[in-house]
This record gives sequence, structure tokens and C-alpha cells, in this order.
Amino acid sequence: MATIQDITFLLVGLIAVFTLATLSPASADEGPAIGSSIESVPVFDAHMHYKQPAWLAYPPSTVIELMDKSGVAIALVSSTPDEGTIRLWKFAPNRIVPELRPYHGDAGSSNWTKAPGMAEYLRGRLAEYPHQGIGEFHIHNIDMSDEPLLREVAAMAKAGNIPVHVHSGAQPVHWLYRLEPELTVIWAHAGMTEPAAVVEELMLKYPTLYADTSYRETDIRGADGQIAADWRHVIERFPQRFMVGTDTWVNGQWDNYAGLITLNREWLSRFPRRIAELIAYKNAERLFGRKVTQDLIGKR
Repeated sequence: MATIQDITFLLVGLIAVFTLATLSPASADEGPAIGSSIESVPVFDAHMHYKQPAWLAYPPSTVIELMDKSGVAIALVSSTPDEGTIRLWKFAPNRIVPELRPYHGDAGSSNWTKAPGMAEYLRGRLAEYPHQGIGEFHIHNIDMSDEPLLREVAAMAKAGNIPVHVHSGAQPVHWLYRLEPELTVIWAHAGMTEPAAVVEELMLKYPTLYADTSYRETDIRGADGQIAADWRHVIERFPQRFMVGTDTWVNGQWDNYAGLITLNREWLSRFPRRIAELIAYKNAERLFGRKVTQDLIGKR
């Protein structure tokens, strides 16, 4: 017959097993996953665009309403053309961090580095408005004829103590750091198609490399609904370097803005509170020097 002591040891053991089972496999020391409590955490959207096709369908007041309904306190915004960003920033300066995208006129993602007067355009806009980043811009391949302009872009970013936000594979990130080792880079879409191991390799090499996870949500959350093991590994190794984003590059993304934020909260809910809060808003808060709180919701 089992004694009271035996039963006590059995209960303690069962409680321990249950507790470990509720923790994230690779982060038991961080505590349990934040779970549904993620709903009360403010979000910093680190990849928003306000391009010209959205201006009529989604006026600034509607954009802020969408942010309010989804608990998004602040957004990092770049636009084609930059006028869109400035419109949003003027309407809600406490909710928008403006970022300077090079695209305007005939200069777009495939040819902006060849556009005449691009360096002068960027310098002029940076002088006129309080942009806190340069980008998001695309580097599709390494073209050495682009190096003089990219050196100037890197110099502008360093002089202003602001990051560049680049949509590229791994090699252009290496290139940018060769041009200016003290640069701060936000890697859009965490490399878009680069494997998690490559993201980890670059973050290990470059301490000032950050990544937004827009368009990587379904890679991070595997087909089984759980966090993919390779992404869990890199995120838990560098939780202070990731941020979430929605990439509202077409109106369809605006149509589904609430769904995109919900998707981000869902995968963040599977991490401990400390990691979830870092990625949801604290990393961006530190990077841009903007206090992110729920008190911003409903304000401009």
C-alpha cells in the first residue's frame, strides 16, 4: 500500500512533468509561453507602406483606425512616393516613424540605383523631414556600378545615426557592411527566402543587423501550427534583433490588416513573455527611441 509520502512524491513528480510540458521546448528557462496574454501587448509595425494607390481607399484617419483596432501603437512607414509617409506622419506624428524610400517618379525597385540625382534627392528629403531610416529599398543583385551611390546612402545613414532597411538576399547585406561596417541594417522579411540558418549566420557576424519578419510568418509557424525548430533556434538566440511587420505594399494587405496582426500575435503567443514583448515592440522601441505603450491607441 502506498504511503502518504509515496503519494506526495508522486504528485510532486506529476506537477513537475506537467509544468515542463507547458514550457516551450527550447526556452524552459524563460518560463511558459505568453499565450493569450499576447492580446494585451502593444505592437510596433516595423514594415508598413503607404503607397499612392492606398491614399484614396485608406485615408490617414482610416489607417490609424486600423492600427487602433489591432493594438498597433506605432508603425515604421516608407512609401512610394515619400509623400505618402509624410501625409501619415503629419496626421499622426505620435504614431508614425517616417522612413525614406528612394522610389519616386520613374525610380522604382529595379532601377533606383541608376536614377539620375538620387543622392541629391535623398539628402534633400532627409534635410526637410525627420526620417528615422532609409528604405525599404531593394538590392536584387551585386552591381559594382551601384557602389558609389550605396556608399553615399550608407554615409547618410551613419551621419544621421539611422538604419537602412533593405530587401535582399544575404550577399547584398554583406556588401552593405563592407561599405560601412558601423551601419545598422534592418533586413526586410528576414531575408525573404533565406533559410533560418543563414539569418542566424549573418546576425552572428553583424551585431547591428535586425530583421523584420513580414512575409515570414508561415515559415516561422510551421505547417503543424508549431514554431519551426530552425526558426525557434535563431529567434531564441537573437530575440533582441527581430521585429514584426505587415508590408502593406498593395491594398489587399490593407484589406487584411487586422488578419496580419492577428497572425503575428498568434506566432508570438508561442514564445515566453520576454521574447514576445521584445519582438512585438521593445526592439523597435530601443532602435527608434520611441516609447511604445497602449496609451497611444486612439491618439494621434
